[in-house]
Amino acid sequence: MARMHTRRRGSSDSDKPAADEPPEWSDVDEDAIEARVVELAEQGHSPSEIGLKLRDEGVQGTSIPNVKLATGKKVTEILEDNDADPDFPEDLRNLMKRAVRLRDHMDEHPGDHQNKRALQNTQSKIRRLVDYYRGDEIDEDFTYSYEKAASLL
Repeated sequence: MARMHTRRRGSSDSDKPAADEPPEWSDVDEDAIEARVVELAEQGHSPSEIGLKLRDEGVQGTSIPNVKLATGKKVTEILEDNDADPDFPEDLRNLMKRAVRLRDHMDEHPGDHQNKRALQNTQSKIRRLVDYYRGDEIDEDFTYSYEKAASLL
């Protein structure tokens, strides 16, 4: 099936190796992992950045290859349990950042038609995601606008 805004098909994602339990060398306590996840969230890191930091830096000097295998919960579930979850879902926040950046570029370069099209596509994706998350993750009466996105970010 083709992608929505291009004519290409896109490549499929790579699969993670099948594993039922964390590796033997990664024997960090679940409570220490959860505390580190909350600490990183309070520093302003997104859930995907938290996963990367745990993979690279780890907890107490031991890296955590997969948080879900080590704790039984995803990073976002840990954040929800500790009331440290972000205001907006990460994918929506990233799209809003891109739209604000493209809009600022369009203000400086009004003749850039390629980026005008990219801005339209990005805003379309944002509106679809807002419809998906409305009432569940974000307010029922939230509507996207450049001014709201710029003030939220």
